[in-house]
Amino acid sequence: MVLYGNIAFDPSWYIMENLSDSKKNDVLPEFQTFLLEKKLTPEKNVFFYALWVSKYFTYARKKQISSDQYQENAVIEFIEFLKTDPNMSDWQIRQAGDAIRLYYFHYRGLKPNNLSGVKSSDFTPELLKETQRLIRLKHYSYSTEKTYLQWIKRFLEYSSQTSKKEASVELDAADCKNFLSYLALKEKVSASTQNQAFNALLFLFRNVLCKEMGNLAQTVRAKRGQKLPVVFSMEEVKRLLACLNGRDLLIAGLLYGSGLRLMELARLRVKDVDMDLNTLTVRSGKGDKDRTTILPKNLRDEMLKQIAAVKTLHHKDLEEGFGDVYIPEALARKYPKAGKEWAWQY
Repeated sequence: MVLYGNIAFDPSWYIMENLSDSKKNDVLPEFQTFLLEKKLTPEKNVFFYALWVSKYFTYARKKQISSDQYQENAVIEFIEFLKTDPNMSDWQIRQAGDAIRLYYFHYRGLKPNNLSGVKSSDFTPELLKETQRLIRLKHYSYSTEKTYLQWIKRFLEYSSQTSKKEASVELDAADCKNFLSYLALKEKVSASTQNQAFNALLFLFRNVLCKEMGNLAQTVRAKRGQKLPVVFSMEEVKRLLACLNGRDLLIAGLLYGSGLRLMELARLRVKDVDMDLNTLTVRSGKGDKDRTTILPKNLRDEMLKQIAAVKTLHHKDLEEGFGDVYIPEALARKYPKAGKEWAWQY
């Protein structure tokens, strides 16, 4: 039991093994239904999100804080309160903050204080920061995050220069239509590029600004022409690979022979290479999926040389106090020293 001010907090409340389905459904049922329908969080987490909001309400009542409106200071105080419990993990604290913001900004439709009534030159960084947080909450890939943020930034700059909107709350479907038409008419972008921009704006309006984009029927669409793919023949590939050697040959050979995407190759770790079975394991690929693929036999020797070179470099880095690589958050907490282990090296 942890005491915070005059409030007692039992860290065992969030354990749900002994709760029946009917009890779980009694916790903010409308909010749970909303999360499921909008697919704002995986189904297994819906109950916990509702439970965090319920606990925030209890905390607010005991502290005599109104829960009708979103109050940033009260939420920060609640988060700090959770941090006083040594049994509370970092991911649970982040989940609590996300749950509260989803409740007020999405379910209740309230506007974040830091995104309303702020001049466009000032609200852009905060808007992008909130967008990034929600993209990561939905576990989108890093490339999608980077692309969406770039398009949203371009959209905000365009809107501030053309429609002179002074705050994010003033942005509407007309701004989206004008920007997408501008991309087609002035920038001459392809249909796929325009669709990419549209998806970024759709995420911005639905998930960050909490409003619908409306009817975009009059938007000028970029022309989608019929294009034939350009594919190397087998002989052309052989001639290309014959011009390479060493690490360059290994990189090109893996991209072609193993079917790896560029970032999958860049994130390949030592433990994901199985020299006995001649296989490679791709972790968290497109769609956050794992898969195995082949290691071409003619690249086996080059792979062994690369692994030996990396091992020598890793030992040198360790001697100089470095050699620590990125480990996914949950594993980093469970195995704090894994970042310097040989198997986790890229």
